[in-house]
Amino acid sequence: MAVSLTDRLTDDLRTRILTGSLEPGSIVVEPRLAEKFGVSKTPVREALGRLTSEGLVIVLPKKGYRVRPMGLRDVEEVLTMRELLEPHACAEAASRITPEELDALRGILDTQRAHAGEEPLEAMRDARVFHHRIAVASGNARLAEAVAGPLDETSRAHHVLTGMQRYMAQPQEVAAHARIIDALASGSPEEAAEAMRAHLASIRAAMLGAAGAYVGRG
Repeated sequence: MAVSLTDRLTDDLRTRILTGSLEPGSIVVEPRLAEKFGVSKTPVREALGRLTSEGLVIVLPKKGYRVRPMGLRDVEEVLTMRELLEPHACAEAASRITPEELDALRGILDTQRAHAGEEPLEAMRDARVFHHRIAVASGNARLAEAVAGPLDETSRAHHVLTGMQRYMAQPQEVAAHARIIDALASGSPEEAAEAMRAHLASIRAAMLGAAGAYVGRG
């Protein structure tokens, strides 16, 4: 199926937001984006409408759009969503995960381990794939889709809150993922959920610390 111009613009703008190229709180307007990309305003408007529905931009009536901010409250909301969804997804995955899916998770972890020291942003991308793969393994497509949004916002935090990159370089992130794999392999939903909860608690501490430093700097 051919990819439409609106699809390409949506993907491009989403990537710019998630990597911090379009900074949190910045204002974007249709005419300037249309000129920048050399297109009419219609596909730009459609792309921004999609990003609005994803929660990445906010409509400013008669002014344009604001890239969703990334402050302490925003980070807390993202963390709360992950804490509500991911332990349940992990528990569900534990009762149905296949040996092939476990091997895939181990492969992702090996890649993350290789990136952790020198390429923290690549390690972050590996971590996002790891977490989403577990949500997919839950067998609940809607749950996996719900997990994807907070994971994207976490990815954005790693670009915007540079203190998070130090967290990705630390061995406990990889060790926590290894414990999650072991819990999944045990087949125990309770162990899997607890392993994920413990991991998310460490992510919460790191993200709130980085967000506090970012807000204080601003």
